[in-house]
Amino acid sequence: MRSQNTQEIKGVCRQNYPLNHLTWFKVGGLAEIFFKPYDLSDLSVFLKNNNDAITGEKLPVMVLGAGSNLIIRDKGFKGIIVKLGQNFTDIELLNDNLLIVGAGSLNFNLAKFCLASNLGGFEFLVGIPGTVGGGIAMNAGCYGSEFKDIVHAVEAIDGDGNLLKLSLSDIGFYKRGNSLPKDLIFTKVWFNVGMRSDYQQIKQRMEELVALRKQSQPITEKTGGSTFVNPEGFKAWELIDKAGMRGAKVGGARMSELHCNFMINDGSATAKDLEQLGELVRQKVKAISNIELQWEIKIVGI
Repeated sequence: MRSQNTQEIKGVCRQNYPLNHLTWFKVGGLAEIFFKPYDLSDLSVFLKNNNDAITGEKLPVMVLGAGSNLIIRDKGFKGIIVKLGQNFTDIELLNDNLLIVGAGSLNFNLAKFCLASNLGGFEFLVGIPGTVGGGIAMNAGCYGSEFKDIVHAVEAIDGDGNLLKLSLSDIGFYKRGNSLPKDLIFTKVWFNVGMRSDYQQIKQRMEELVALRKQSQPITEKTGGSTFVNPEGFKAWELIDKAGMRGAKVGGARMSELHCNFMINDGSATAKDLEQLGELVRQKVKAISNIELQWEIKIVGI
């Protein structure tokens, strides 16, 4: 138990809170503590008071976005799960050069805002499930574009509740990640705005990307996006296919026949099934191609 004075908290705070309904895979155990802050000040107060009543040490904190690229293990998460709510989803065009966006905003909603505002360069976001904050955390990307291409700066709060503003060079984006301390919670993002574009051109490009995604990815299934990062010079799905793992199963988990770098929960899978299937795929690819695939999906919990 934490020595948090809940009277100071304006948001939602729950103990032993189920998490499976908050992830795309629909698996996972309970959060020791689940916190949905009302606003930035509420989050800061909460983090400043994060300490165990017995040990006095801070409990682990993890942010849960849309849950689209996440496996939460069956025994749950020992620590605090933070989920940013409605007050972290605002999108505002500051001027002709910058967009300011709450980290809890869905990438799809940002793409729609940019379409309505005739802002090009953000079309690829329609192909990335999840939130803007999650996109920063993993430098999300698809179809040749990544977050690093459009980000100007980020606002974040550290484990002690201190607010920080970080430039693009501070972030240190790399392939599906960044170089920042892992205890930071992203709260706001400034995006560079390029030239104004034609509404119909933006709309057409977005429709093309949506159609391509529907044709090539199992988006109607309980999935979690790309399972493994593409190794330098290779495509993960080709390596998986070569290893004979297209359609492979462990329990209720299987690799998609449509796109074999996607894992699917057939309805009865546990988090253990999904993780074991992923590790089996890694072993087979290593044996056949001598390449060690790296997880793109984040696995957390006990």
